[in-house]
Amino acid sequence: MKSRFELFVAGRYLRARRKEAVIPVITAISVLGVAAGVMALVIALAVNNGFKNTLERNLLGAMAHINVLEKEPLYGIENWRDMAARLRKVPHVTDVAPAIYTPALLIGGLQPKFVVLKGVDVNTETAISDSLRHLKAGSLDRLRDPNANPPGIVLGSGIVEDTAMKLNSRIGAFFQSGELTPFGPRPTNRPFRVSGVFESGFFEIDDNWAYAPIAAVQKALALGDVVNQIELKVDDLNRAPEIATQVEKVAGPKYTTTTWKERNRPLLDALTMERRVTVITIGLIELVAALNILITLVMMVMEKYRDIAVLMSMGARQGQIRRIFMLQGVLIGMAGSAIGLTAGYSLCYFADKYRWVPLDQTIYSLSFVPFEPRPYDGIWIAAAAVLVSFLATIYPARSATRISPAEVLRYE
Repeated sequence: MKSRFELFVAGRYLRARRKEAVIPVITAISVLGVAAGVMALVIALAVNNGFKNTLERNLLGAMAHINVLEKEPLYGIENWRDMAARLRKVPHVTDVAPAIYTPALLIGGLQPKFVVLKGVDVNTETAISDSLRHLKAGSLDRLRDPNANPPGIVLGSGIVEDTAMKLNSRIGAFFQSGELTPFGPRPTNRPFRVSGVFESGFFEIDDNWAYAPIAAVQKALALGDVVNQIELKVDDLNRAPEIATQVEKVAGPKYTTTTWKERNRPLLDALTMERRVTVITIGLIELVAALNILITLVMMVMEKYRDIAVLMSMGARQGQIRRIFMLQGVLIGMAGSAIGLTAGYSLCYFADKYRWVPLDQTIYSLSFVPFEPRPYDGIWIAAAAVLVSFLATIYPARSATRISPAEVLRYE
């Protein structure tokens, strides 16, 4: 019953029409200030989460979770078939695929294009990479056919846009490391036929990567049955570093591993730092709102000192008076948080659904700003806003309890 009394008086003070119009205006500004801070933080974190999650999905759609390679690159991994069989038995490893990465110059379109050509075994690569499972055009039949002449090649959508190479067209690929002569490696030119186009959603990959049969790349580079990497997929991304340690033990002392986090560390670290800076900078809005709450309650104490004296003379204790003004600040924080969360999550939903903010793919690797708000972000943001609002009430609430009823009512 006591808490109902304090809540009733606090709500009555906030709703009452006062002669002094300044206090209601400042109260409204305080609510809007809390709402603006909450909304801005929800949207900013949604953008950060959207970038991080979308980039991770796109990257992991084309890259392996763990890569096994030589510590000192020499002749490649010669016993890769036996090693792949052993790695498949490592706990939490779900798929294993061999790969050869090599730079190549593609010709045959309107202009040449330097690319990263990845030699793959299609049957195992489709378990590792999403890019080849969902082609934008064409098929993988020619990559699977060992007798195809010329062998097939799958190009990224960005390469096709830059060079205008058409599906089923015949193109050439120049390799720097070709047949060995007395004067060094001789560049070789190998024909390929464009059998498919993939689109991972990550511009850097779509604009620079191409896939070809592993045997065709080995032949073009004048190699035997060797690869330069073995790629693994695991069942838990967050445990990739731990699993990589087990993989190294199985692979042997000549080999090392890299995880998807290590290969993309600069990008992931930049997003993490951006998130921290965002929380700090936009969180300052909440401090401004707290200052408004402080001013509102200080002015309200000055205006309501007679009412406070009457309540205290009728038996209201100092703790009850203090809680009345604290509840006012908390109510302002709760109202502002509710408005801010509603506005923030609504804007994120529509902005992501209708792609309100387009981007230049060549710079940001994405065609639009993704908004992915997380429910628990809203919980801690609202809790922080209410806490800041509560802290702003401490001084004016204490000031209200210092009023002496006898002094105030002496001349009333």
